Amino acid sequence: MSPEAGVVSMETLLEGVSAVPSLPLFHARLDEAINHPRSSIADISKIISEDQGLTARILKLANSPLFGYFSRIDTITQAVTIIGVQQVRDLALAISVMGLFNGIPEDLVTMELFWKHSIACGLTARILATSQRESNLERFFVAGILHDIGRLVMFINIPDLCRAMIEQSRSEERLLYEVERERLGFDHGDVGGSLLQRWKIPPRVAEPVACHHNSRHSGQYPREAAILHLADLIAHALEFGSSGEGCVPRLDLGAWERLALSPHLFPSLVREIDTQFSETVKILDVCAGNE
Repeated sequence: MSPEAGVVSMETLLEGVSAVPSLPLFHARLDEAINHPRSSIADISKIISEDQGLTARILKLANSPLFGYFSRIDTITQAVTIIGVQQVRDLALAISVMGLFNGIPEDLVTMELFWKHSIACGLTARILATSQRESNLERFFVAGILHDIGRLVMFINIPDLCRAMIEQSRSEERLLYEVERERLGFDHGDVGGSLLQRWKIPPRVAEPVACHHNSRHSGQYPREAAILHLADLIAHALEFGSSGEGCVPRLDLGAWERLALSPHLFPSLVREIDTQFSETVKILDVCAGNE
C-alpha cells in the first residue's frame, strides 16, 4: 500500500505546528561555550550550574552505578573534569529534552512508561557500546533516551491519525512503525532524526535515532545505529516501560552480524541493566518531569 496522499508531511510535523518545542536556550549557550577556543571548564560549569535541577540530576548520575567512579563527584566542575566536556553536554541534552513534551493524551502513551522505555534503551545501548569498546559512551545513552522522540512529535501533532495507526497495528498484529511507514511514507525514527538535525544535534546521535528501525540505511554511523537497534529490541523484550509499540521489533540480522555479539553476553547485560535501571529512573525523576 502506498502512503496516503496529503495526510501529513514530515515538514508539516516539524515546521507547521507550534506544539513542537525548541531546544532550551541554555543548551545552545552550552554548545557555543564548549566549541569556543577560549572557554574554560569553569565557563562551561557555570552555564550548567545556572539550572539547579539539571545540576542535581547530572551530579546524581555521575555518582550512580552508571559511571561507577570510586571517588565522590560533588561539583559540576568535577563532573566536567572527570566525565568529560562532551559527555556532560550529552547528558545535559538528554535531561533537558525529557522535560519538553507535555500534554500528550494518556490513551496514546503514558509518559512515565515512555521515558522508562527510553532510559532502558539508553542504558542497554551504553552497555552494548562498552562491550564494543566504543568511546564517549554517553552518546549511546543519549541516543537511547531520544530514540523515540519522533513518536512524541507525532502524538502531539496528529493524535487522531496516531490512534488510528495504533488500532490498526493491534488489530492486524503488526509493528506500529511499519504501519507508520505504510500510511505516512516515513516512521517516527525519521521524524526524530529530522527534529534532532533541526536542533543541530550532532549526526553521531541524530543518524542512529533516524535509523534505529532500519540500521542498514545508516550511512555515516552504522555501528551506532546497529547498537541502538539492538538496545531498543532488548528494552522491549525485557518490558521496561512502553513507547506505544505493542510488539517486540524484529531483529535486523545485519545489525547483529555487524556487531558480532556473543549470546553469552546477554545474561550479564540483563543483570547490569537491572542494577542500573531503577536508580537511573529515580535520578531522572520521570514522574515529576511530566506532571
